[in-house]
Amino acid sequence: MAGATAPLLGLQKKSLREQALAALRAAITSGELEPGRHLVETELSDMLQISRGTLREALRQLEQEGLLSAGPRGRLSVRHLDAKEIRDIYSVRAALESLAARTLCELPDRQHVISSLKSAIEAMAAAEKASLQDRVESDLEFHRTLCRLTGNETLLHSWESLEGSIRMSIMFAGQDKGVMNMSVDRHYDIVAAIETGDATLARNTIREHMDTAAANLVA
Repeated sequence: MAGATAPLLGLQKKSLREQALAALRAAITSGELEPGRHLVETELSDMLQISRGTLREALRQLEQEGLLSAGPRGRLSVRHLDAKEIRDIYSVRAALESLAARTLCELPDRQHVISSLKSAIEAMAAAEKASLQDRVESDLEFHRTLCRLTGNETLLHSWESLEGSIRMSIMFAGQDKGVMNMSVDRHYDIVAAIETGDATLARNTIREHMDTAAANLVA
């Protein structure tokens, strides 16, 4: 992997596993490690300057997140998604986030929810000139916040299990298509629907948001 750039250079000694996870996620999201790429442990451990044991822990986590897939004899490679898989991912996201929106609509006092979601959108707006990775993270944080505010830990964990696949779907589509789904206005529509307390409106807004996102990614 000659010519590797920032994400896959040496790490500090503190929390090596977490740093390895962050570096590898960044390399996959940025396309430095492209879909279908077979991972060679000796190269990666040398590049990151960590033990192969620490690297394997990080790789197992990334496999669980859906960023990596195991081939013959357990050899890991960067996951490649097809159009059907992307539609399936966003269909499940729509179901989970529709449940989140309905739950939030049923709260007697939604002011703190609306304030938190608007703050997340402001962070998205602030990241508009940042790197694709930063924009992806700010977009995901909005949707993570939507789920977290329900107080339903099972819902949140289910959503978090899709994060790796969501990142891979953006890589599949490329930067231009991915950025189309990060419109601040489209996310304000979700907040406005929840603010009304109309669960049907909120659910339909979420489903339209996800249907459009999936269509953009596979177009």
